[in-house]
Amino acid sequence: MILFAARLIITTIVVLIISHTLPGLEVKNTVDAIFFGLILGLINSSVRPVLTLLTLPITIFTLGLFLIVINGFTFWLASEISYGVHISTFWGAFWGGAIVCVTGIFTNRLIWD
Repeated sequence: MILFAARLIITTIVVLIISHTLPGLEVKNTVDAIFFGLILGLINSSVRPVLTLLTLPITIFTLGLFLIVINGFTFWLASEISYGVHISTFWGAFWGGAIVCVTGIFTNRLIWD
């Protein structure tokens, strides 16, 4: 539970930071960013493994680079479900998903060590 709460807080902070620097990503307020982080966490724990398994041949063929596209898709899907986060361009979803994924990896390593 502590790991999930820490990941939610860090994801919220990262989404708020990249919304000010990344064109194509708009966040209305902090509460919406918290709900977005919660929805993104739920999607990453339920939908993302299924997508990864279904696209395994493409992922192997691209040597894992297709996982960045899956991250962008889950980021976009979370923005469609949440109310206050809007992604207007493909690159906003792509880079937003990539940045949140990289910070998630660092968060997991920081918390587990």
